Amino acid sequence: QVQLIESGGGLVQAGGSLRLSCAASGGAFGIYTMGWFRQAPGKEREFVSAITRIGIATYADSVKGRFTISRDNTKNTVFLQMNSLKPEDTAVYYCARRTGAYLGGTSYPSDYGPWGQGTQVTVSS
Repeated sequence: QVQLIESGGGLVQAGGSLRLSCAASGGAFGIYTMGWFRQAPGKEREFVSAITRIGIATYADSVKGRFTISRDNTKNTVFLQMNSLKPEDTAVYYCARRTGAYLGGTSYPSDYGPWGQGTQVTVSS
């Protein structure tokens, strides 16, 4: 059974940086696209970024140029480097695995599963 565990969240001032990690265990990793999503209080879960098994990355317009997704298939880990953080980036950040192997990235939460438990990111102004 696949388990995803996020880490790296915290409290940071606007303009600061954080690096999130998502470690996968219990299943195949290198053949799946991995995604990052976030959910702010009272809002729906939204797409942040995804990376295919061969490293093709996609980003939401709101984070393009500020966030960078990467993966290390030897360590079964996906990362999200977040720079120039803004208060509107405040949310719980989740990583998720694409539902099928060898599929590309999408921005729809329903195309992903399983999910991690999430890590809180809070950006103060």
